[in-house]
Amino acid sequence: MPEPPTRPRLRERYNKRRAAVLRTAAQVYADRGYHATSINELVEATGLQPGGLYHYIDSKEKLLVSLFEQLAEPLVTIIDEVLDTPDRPERQLRVLVRRWMEHVISYRHHVIVFQQEWRSVRADERFDHVRAQLDKFDTCLRGLFERMSADGVGPADSELGRRALVAMVTATAEWYEPGSGREPDDIAKAYCDLVIGSGRRRRAATTTAV
Repeated sequence: MPEPPTRPRLRERYNKRRAAVLRTAAQVYADRGYHATSINELVEATGLQPGGLYHYIDSKEKLLVSLFEQLAEPLVTIIDEVLDTPDRPERQLRVLVRRWMEHVISYRHHVIVFQQEWRSVRADERFDHVRAQLDKFDTCLRGLFERMSADGVGPADSELGRRALVAMVTATAEWYEPGSGREPDDIAKAYCDLVIGSGRRRRAATTTAV
């Protein structure tokens, strides 16, 4: 990453402008594809001169790393904060999914690019930090599902339920449109109800059969 200014006011301005550049790049990559997008197209989309663009990014490849870091790092913060509460596991999951959904919608173009490119770059050492963040989030989420199961709630197969939830939340980036009438909180609640409710229905059916 290029070195930002040292003076606080200039650094703040630089960071805001860089964040805007990254958001624009994410939208362009999501629409056109990472490999199909040239530096010239990024220059045009951001409204910067080529030299100005490189003031905020080192290269097209490192730009992709930065996009994935913007996506992954807040997820760890969110799940750490949620799990640090005394709430029961089901309540923690509902709070987590609501905040997770807000993050996915806010960075939906980042998510789309991630879905398109992660498989091809995950072994690249430049993405080690991103991979570590995602692994930590996944481990914490798996543990939360296991604690729900121990509490007698959640899907009968906690691993399948976790995978289903991850798929639903991340896929939201593909179809969600602001102003569509579906609020993030409502979507999050529906996803949790699907995952948790399926387990309750199965347990109820088993109890009735016995």
